[in-house]
Amino acid sequence: MPTPDRTPDLRRNLILRGLPDDEYARLASSVERVDLEVKDLLYEAHKPFEYAYFPVDCVLSLLSSVDGEAAVEVATIGYEGVSGLPAFLGSPVSPHDSVCQVAGTALRLSITDLRTFLGRDGALHDLMHRYTQAMMVQLSQNVACNRLHTTEERCARWLLQTRDRVGVDDFGLTQEFLAQMLGVRRGTVSLTAGVLQQAGLIRYSRGRISVVDAEALHGAACECYDLVQAEFARLIGAPELAG
Repeated sequence: MPTPDRTPDLRRNLILRGLPDDEYARLASSVERVDLEVKDLLYEAHKPFEYAYFPVDCVLSLLSSVDGEAAVEVATIGYEGVSGLPAFLGSPVSPHDSVCQVAGTALRLSITDLRTFLGRDGALHDLMHRYTQAMMVQLSQNVACNRLHTTEERCARWLLQTRDRVGVDDFGLTQEFLAQMLGVRRGTVSLTAGVLQQAGLIRYSRGRISVVDAEALHGAACECYDLVQAEFARLIGAPELAG
């Protein structure tokens, strides 16, 4: 039996998909495909960065660290967006580290080329504006979610979002990243994943997650999942994100 073709569709990224064909063709001549591994550092906080990254089937994290404490994830970026918004907003640096959370493919574009394309005031400019608004919704909702919802609800939400972004039910996700995603200790991650596994929603072993029952996992997640998905769908024109 032939091996299924797992080559990712490079236009799976929703910002790139939203570009008119002629604009995408011009941009495609300047982007480079990169295969990212877990913990790859894309840029460091408070240091100039060279590239914007458009994830295809990888997941990127923005991490914040205060007073030398363990880093906490403040946002995730998948095929719906781009890492490097500070450059779009006019800043040469970011207050956060950007790292790869789940391995996969991305397209990277130099900040110089990004600014050249944005200066033409085409569809990319408008899509980046709307994506910025969607990211603001994600960030503000994360604050409320972390304050009001249980660890199990938040974990279910993050796992669903990761599943959406990678496009498969089985993916690598370490306890370290789960702890950063949820803002908890690793021991709490083990207990939380154990609860979801015992309920038959996931399987978790040696840094790999398998979503066994996506519908039930959705039922276990907080309402923030649907709210954020719907906002991304509305702003970047991707109805599949709204379920």
